[in-house]
Amino acid sequence: MSQKKRQLHLGLFLFSTGYHPAGWRLPEARTDGAFDAKFLHSVAQTLERAKFDFFFLGDALASSADMQYQFPSQMVRLEPFTMIANIAAVTEKIGLIVTVNTTYAEPYHVARQTASLDHLSSGRTAWNVVTGADARAAHNFSREKHWDNEKRYDYANEFVDVVKRLWDSWEDEAFVRNKETGVFVDGSKVHALRHVGEQFSVAGPLNVARPPQGQIPLLSAGTSERSQELGARFSNVIFTGQIVIDEAKRFYAGIKAKTFQYGRTPDDLFIMPGLVPLVGRTEAEARAKYRELSALLVTDFNLQPLSARIGLDLSGYPLDGPLPDLGLSSRPDDARKFVRLAQDASGHEDITVRELFHYFAATARGHLLIVGDPEQIADKIELWFKEEAADGFNICPPYMPGGLDLFAEHVVPVLQRRGLFRTEYEGNTFRDHFGLTRPANRFAEERELQTK
Repeated sequence: MSQKKRQLHLGLFLFSTGYHPAGWRLPEARTDGAFDAKFLHSVAQTLERAKFDFFFLGDALASSADMQYQFPSQMVRLEPFTMIANIAAVTEKIGLIVTVNTTYAEPYHVARQTASLDHLSSGRTAWNVVTGADARAAHNFSREKHWDNEKRYDYANEFVDVVKRLWDSWEDEAFVRNKETGVFVDGSKVHALRHVGEQFSVAGPLNVARPPQGQIPLLSAGTSERSQELGARFSNVIFTGQIVIDEAKRFYAGIKAKTFQYGRTPDDLFIMPGLVPLVGRTEAEARAKYRELSALLVTDFNLQPLSARIGLDLSGYPLDGPLPDLGLSSRPDDARKFVRLAQDASGHEDITVRELFHYFAATARGHLLIVGDPEQIADKIELWFKEEAADGFNICPPYMPGGLDLFAEHVVPVLQRRGLFRTEYEGNTFRDHFGLTRPANRFAEERELQTK
């Protein structure tokens, strides 16, 4: 039997004002889209026309005004379940991802919300599992401090396990609905959990029928050992942030190898780094837009974070002078790789300290920035895909909506012509988009094994 050909996957990571910190300042950019339902509908419908796998909204549980200069799009935003339910009503095929921070939630609530949304979206829901990286959130939930990595992941592992079992607490055939006999439910196919663990005590059953997908797909992110273990054990998609292809290939191979210890295979897991495509109809147009965005940054040119990034103190060098000898860096190889990416974005090798800072500011949140025409963007995507550095990309347009429109209208057709990306959806659910089968109900399987 021939192995099914790998297919590139594309999703949108919504930054309503754009991923670039100055994206909202462009004359053509929207500044208020985060709370405009029609704008959000338009974005989702653009994705659906382009046959994207999913629409993804991240979440955070803390904010402050000083985020406006580094991360304005994440400063304020809608609550994920409310927003995604609204978008489900105006779309038909696109997968829809909600984010839940397990550290500040309860399994029963999350099982109920996600299962409900899967029904309302006809099986298009997925859950992005996060444990929280912002320590400020603790003070919004009556806690003195944010838990450390070990405790958060101990909590998250049991949390996810309980949610997955709650989704299965009603078998698919539990609802008889026989008007003649008056039997609405076959009680033998309804299962209490009676879970008592280290973190939770949950009786069950869930008061929502089994989700249309059976088990709702899970997503996660992070590079710590615990986050990788959670991803290898539970996740169908892992979001990551490598910007150098060799490092991305090592992560890809390493995380997929971990799946075997949990009775899974590498084909059960898809790796999707973040990608910031700054697309121009021509290369010159893309370079000009990059320079325009750089000029719009609001910054005091604090070089300390950049210096730490490349292992070389830049504070004594003029902003418009050349870069110092990278051989002086405490990590010369890493510094050269980072500078090479900045040169690629700028379009020339003799970049200044200022230009390196501009690149750092545009990528400080960890995703790969590519500047170029549609063929150049597609070349990079194809290289990473074929070299098994990625199964697809979480697209983060640098400004909205134009940055997304250019990608959808000009890059996606190139990927389709190359046979890398779908021209039509092959199914209707999130699982269908990734070729994931609908799993059997665990309680039904157990009963069948007991009767054999």
